[in-house]
Formats: sequence, C-alpha cells, structure tokens
Amino acid sequence: MTAAGSLAGLVAHYGYLGIALLVGVEGFGMPAPGETAIIAGAGYAAHGELIIALVAVSAFLGAVTGDSIGYLIGRTGGRRIILRYGPYVRLTPERFARLEAVMSRHGPKIVAVARFVEGLRQFNGIIAGATGMPWRRFVIFNAVGAAAWVGVWVTAGYLAGDHMRAIEAELHRYQWYAVAAAVLAALAYAGWRLTRRREPR
Repeated sequence: MTAAGSLAGLVAHYGYLGIALLVGVEGFGMPAPGETAIIAGAGYAAHGELIIALVAVSAFLGAVTGDSIGYLIGRTGGRRIILRYGPYVRLTPERFARLEAVMSRHGPKIVAVARFVEGLRQFNGIIAGATGMPWRRFVIFNAVGAAAWVGVWVTAGYLAGDHMRAIEAELHRYQWYAVAAAVLAALAYAGWRLTRRREPR
C-alpha cells in the first residue's frame, strides 16, 4: 500500500479525530502529513462520507492546539536548548539573537503566514515561544493563519477532488519562489523607507 493510500485509510477510519491529530502533531515539529490529511478529509466530504464543515473545524482545532503545544515547548525550554545545541546545526547565539530581533519586529506577520511554508509550519510555535513572543499575540495571529490555511486546503480539496494531489505538488514546487518574492518585496520596502529617512527635509 502507498503512503497516500495508508493516509487515506487512516482518515477514513478515524475521521475528524484522525485529521485533528495529524494536523496537530505536525504543529509541534513532528513529521506528519497534516496538509494531506486535510485534502483527504475534504475528498471524503466531496463524496458524502464526511461533513466538510466538520473537516474544517477539526483541522483548525488541530492546527491551533498543535502550534500552542509547540509554543509551550519553546517557551519553557526551547531557548535553553537552542543556545546549548544550536551551534551544532549552525544556529549560533549570534544568529539566534538576530532571529529574536526579527521576531520582535515582524513576529505576528511571520506567525500568520508560517502555516503556508513547509518547515516553518512545523516549528512556528516553537520558534515563537523560544524567542519570547507574548502568548496572547501568538494565539491571535496563529489562529488567523490557521484559519486561512485550513480554508484554502479544505476548499481546494473539496472542489478539486481526485486532482488535488497534482495541484498540491505544483503549489509545493513553487512555494519557495513565492517566499523569495515576498522577502525581496520586504527588502525593497525597507530600502525605500531607509532612503526616505535619509532625504533632507
């Protein structure tokens, strides 16, 4: 049986709970196909085997809960672990300090869009907790990002049906181009603001 078939069977057997668990454990760094679980659930809903609204609610609750667990992990011990073992993966204290500065300035925006970026989605909560983002701010922007992410994949999976896996593959293929474009746009904006500040008044 293929991995996709195994996942579909898991979602079919456990239904909404399976979707919530797969999405949830992905939210605190565990390797789990949460995105694909949503697609599978939406596909079952398209065939009348699940209710699409409950698929969305299950995925949303799983996303928010998983990221919140990740936040607590990061807040209670993540900083200490990163400072101790980070240099082994080239995350030196200096780089972590820069990461803290970035999260201090742009943390809410990063948290909101993190769900759409592979890798960042899995460690979003841990990073936010380890860098000291206030809990309430994290929960609000994480919920906004989770709602948008779940909405996109539930809607796309429901409408696209059996063609969704091909669409998902294409989106994954081009996501880093989108991230690079967003970074370049942010740098261009920062440069423009800096130029304006230096202009004589």
